[in-house]
Amino acid sequence: MAKLIYGAITSLDGYIEDAEGKFDWAEPDEEVHAFVNDLERPIGTYLYGRRMYETMVFWERPPDLADQPSFVRDFAEIWQAAEKIVYSKTLQTASSERTRIEKEFDPEAVRQLKATASRDITVGGPELAAEAIEAGMVDEYHLFLVPVVVGGGKGSLPGNNVRVNLELLDERRFRNGTVYLRYRTRG
Repeated sequence: MAKLIYGAITSLDGYIEDAEGKFDWAEPDEEVHAFVNDLERPIGTYLYGRRMYETMVFWERPPDLADQPSFVRDFAEIWQAAEKIVYSKTLQTASSERTRIEKEFDPEAVRQLKATASRDITVGGPELAAEAIEAGMVDEYHLFLVPVVVGGGKGSLPGNNVRVNLELLDERRFRNGTVYLRYRTRG
């Protein structure tokens, strides 16, 4: 059975973007990016909401890709090779290969996908992740804490009185001060 993983790059105070919708402070350096690539390499399917998909679809055809460092080219290849499911009531067509659009998040369909998939699945974006977390479907959390406090914005985790007990599986500190935390959901 595949695992459903929620991964996020977040400020120390728990935001994926600041109050102005910016996340330039979260751009990973080469060391963090290479580590993320290794985490993403075994992923078979990305689950996205519309806004996260519109951010990530950049990787379908990055400009001047041949001139980019190898870790950037590597991520583009990883992203392009994965299947993508986008949950949106407004998006009519996908602008990337290996992508299908579903009108709404269906926990049962995702459970079936987990049961039949040979590779792990990630859920991207805090709103879609909140639905999966509330449905008790997220198996692991991969959080990158960036050494910045932004004071407000879009939170990385649901705040709807959801409680999930976690077990720390791994941790890593990077030279730029970013800290990676990997948790497993405890029964």
